[in-house]
Amino acid sequence: MQILNYTGYFFISVGAVFLFLGGLGILRMPDLYTRLQAGTKASTLGAMSTILGVGLLQPEWLLKIIIIIVFIAIANPLSSHALARGSHKARQLPYLKDEKIGDAYESETENSEKNKEEDK
Repeated sequence: MQILNYTGYFFISVGAVFLFLGGLGILRMPDLYTRLQAGTKASTLGAMSTILGVGLLQPEWLLKIIIIIVFIAIANPLSSHALARGSHKARQLPYLKDEKIGDAYESETENSEKNKEEDK
């Protein structure tokens, strides 16, 4: 039982570190897309680790906590993808050091729209 407690505290500590680094990444990154990436990856791992640590400290909650972890693993990436796609459709441009680099996604969507028009 003692090992389970230490493991739970370890996971809570790792989760707290990742949540802190995710918040720091949101502050430090230059544009929306990199902030989304930093926040989503770190908050997913941080929340899952913290919740798993609580589950190890309270074994009677473990089944419910596993369900919550699965929901987080599905919902966080989907929500960040929806935010990034909505931002792109609203013409929120990424920060580019080199202006020679264009928007690769936009050229792909233009080509697919042209193909749809040709098929009609």
